[in-house]
Amino acid sequence: MGDLNVKKIILDIISIVAPDADLSDVKSDVRLRDQLEMDSMDFLDIVMELRKRYKIEVPKEDYPKLASLDSCVEYLSPKFAALTPA
Repeated sequence: MGDLNVKKIILDIISIVAPDADLSDVKSDVRLRDQLEMDSMDFLDIVMELRKRYKIEVPKEDYPKLASLDSCVEYLSPKFAALTPA
């Protein structure tokens, strides 16, 4: 799965858990919580959606790796790749 697809998945999930967030100008290298009005519950909802939709587990100690879109892609790309049969 390409990086753009992972970004789209994350933005889609954010649009569900934080419907009021303006996703039109999200910078990929800035912390999502600094750009969007998201609190820790919104963040947990993102993690829960990843688990529910894609069966991707994110251990608590890895939460900081989901801080920005770029870090989400870096962390999640191998996990999505593992889901896709070769």
